[in-house]
Amino acid sequence: MNTAWETRNDEIWASIDDHEPADFRALVGEHAAELGDDHPIALFERACAWDSTGHSDKAVPLYDRALALGLDGVRRRRVVIQMASSIRNLGRPEETLRLLTEERERTTDELDDAVAVMTAFALADLGREREGLAMVASAMAAHLPRYQRSTRNYARLLIEPSSS
Repeated sequence: MNTAWETRNDEIWASIDDHEPADFRALVGEHAAELGDDHPIALFERACAWDSTGHSDKAVPLYDRALALGLDGVRRRRVVIQMASSIRNLGRPEETLRLLTEERERTTDELDDAVAVMTAFALADLGREREGLAMVASAMAAHLPRYQRSTRNYARLLIEPSSS
């Protein structure tokens, strides 16, 4: 990807709060058009703009198309996380859970904690709050300066059947 294009893209996203939602989507759309209408990154950026301005329903088909066209790298993982979140916002937590479970099994990287958090929200929507809390606590344990082992154990105990 062109470094100048990526730099401009970062600048546009940094300015999101300076624009009305429709104006921001237009700005992202114009910039994305430089790549072509069916470029996976262009579709991803347009989807993000819809999503970030409260239109999950418009974002999901664009995310799906970006994946179908072979979006790769970190944007591929971001698409799965963001699309799963949008699908959850549309009232389909089961589908969200399926997507994120598949993603957790597929790869691991710096976005693992984001996958865990989004999975926890889906679990909460499905009435499985303890499981969601355990997932988030386990993810957080790695970031704690102390008590990592205790945190992981407490998280495990949230979902293990009690032996009383």
